[in-house]
Amino acid sequence: MDLTLLGHACVRFDKDGSRLVIDPGAFSATDALEGADAVLVTHEHVDHVVPDELRAALTGRPELQVWAPEAVVRAVVGDDDAVAGRVHTVSPGDHVDAAGFGVDVVGDKHAVIHPEVPQVANVGYLVDGTVLHPGDAFTVPDGEVELLLVPVAAPWLKTAEAIDYVRAVDARRAVPIHDAILADAGRALVDGLLGERGPGTGGTEYTRVPSGETITLG
Repeated sequence: MDLTLLGHACVRFDKDGSRLVIDPGAFSATDALEGADAVLVTHEHVDHVVPDELRAALTGRPELQVWAPEAVVRAVVGDDDAVAGRVHTVSPGDHVDAAGFGVDVVGDKHAVIHPEVPQVANVGYLVDGTVLHPGDAFTVPDGEVELLLVPVAAPWLKTAEAIDYVRAVDARRAVPIHDAILADAGRALVDGLLGERGPGTGGTEYTRVPSGETITLG
């Protein structure tokens, strides 16, 4: 299985001729949806999904299927009944087959931005029992994780929490995501704190993968 980082929180999986994309939002690569057979969306914020763009992709690619929380499903479908049957609502505890990828749905709420900002639904996805994309939350799943996609910069996040999250999940490897709001200097600072200049992440190897680069898992 190949994993490609596509900017901010967007990642693409390729396996056996099938392509799965998670969170193709406004800060993602412009071609993030190209060739997608399945799309997973963690929550409704624009840096994770642009409903009009995803609806257009569904219209232009009849085999494309989408899974997301209910609010995202409503926004993507809109008044287009033609795509409604291919946009599916997920809830924590669900298991779905998305274009041949086995996906477990975990978590339920977005991390707190501020007590006066309402929490929206947010789910994470564990893909093929191997890679965890938590969306905008610090959900710790049951069982082992090979690769954690760890958010490192957001209005709801501080670096100390990201370090503790990596320790809690205890994956073999962690790769940073959700960092479009950082300049290069900020990325270097965060990488240092999660890496060799920080307090340590337990047994997890922290490695930055540049946007557009592909790594092979398994």
